[in-house]
Amino acid sequence: MKAIICTAYGSSDVLQLQQVEKPQPKADQTLIRVYATTVSRADLEIRSFRFSGLISIPLRLYFGLFKPRVRVLGEDFAGVVEQVGKNATSFSVGDRVCGTSGIGLGAYAEYICVGGANATSVLAKIPPGMGFTEAAAIPYGGLEALGFLRKGNIQKGQKVLIIGAGGSFGTYAVQLAKYFGAEVTAVDSEGKMDILRAIGADHVIDYTKQDYTKLGEVFDLVFDVVCKIPLEQHLRLLRPGGTCLLANPQNDHFLQGFRANRKKDKKVVFGVERGSEENLKFLLELIRTGKIKPIIDRTFTLEEMVEAHRYAETEQKNGNIVITVRDENADL
Repeated sequence: MKAIICTAYGSSDVLQLQQVEKPQPKADQTLIRVYATTVSRADLEIRSFRFSGLISIPLRLYFGLFKPRVRVLGEDFAGVVEQVGKNATSFSVGDRVCGTSGIGLGAYAEYICVGGANATSVLAKIPPGMGFTEAAAIPYGGLEALGFLRKGNIQKGQKVLIIGAGGSFGTYAVQLAKYFGAEVTAVDSEGKMDILRAIGADHVIDYTKQDYTKLGEVFDLVFDVVCKIPLEQHLRLLRPGGTCLLANPQNDHFLQGFRANRKKDKKVVFGVERGSEENLKFLLELIRTGKIKPIIDRTFTLEEMVEAHRYAETEQKNGNIVITVRDENADL
């Protein structure tokens, strides 16, 4: 099968299209014929290994000290169940599915095996009428956004500030916060203002022209997707009892967050939200019924993966970048 191989840590040029052996599912795994995947921030970070501080140590041990041990990147996927292990009973051959492989990666390929006792993967059936391109753009950003907002106990009528609102996490966070009844202020760069208004943001701020840390108002929730400013500036934007959600915390954020949580007047939540099948089904139903929608900036082919990574690194994308691995109608 064709797959994109990460040959070393470095720039997008380390990605190569190669022929590799097709995986075979174990007894508790499901083999998916992949039709679409995405380029996520996690893919960029793993490829270049731009992790900083203490978090880089366990990640380096898992992904490889000097060169990638997990050579096929990619978390999101949408496709068709081709084979199921004898103990994998949740899905049947021919089911149209989407999901995330979690830290197992492997979606930059024509086939992927998911599931198993120690897997971090999540899988759900695609509703009728939804295409693979659309479905592939849901799991990573959607599950992260939903998981964090639920950890923040989002409530109707709250004021929510979302920083980095125009990316894969952020576009879902804006829509989900509106779905839950919040008043949303979305922060990103100038080129993303129109899409943020279109998906329901009540207020938009171009951070290159206005300092959102000096708004002179406070919020119930501050959700920072990019984490490029000190946590203390976020805490000043929170009302007493408010919560700060950090999707990509740095070392200083962890230390400041632990101190803030000890004071108990404001809460800081950080980490990785991998999601669940229940949450993925919830997102798919919201999309099926038109309550939210995946935002897709551009699509590339598997052969154009290097170009796709280069575009993602400009940080100018609106929502998601989708990779078409094979034609939507192929083999169906």
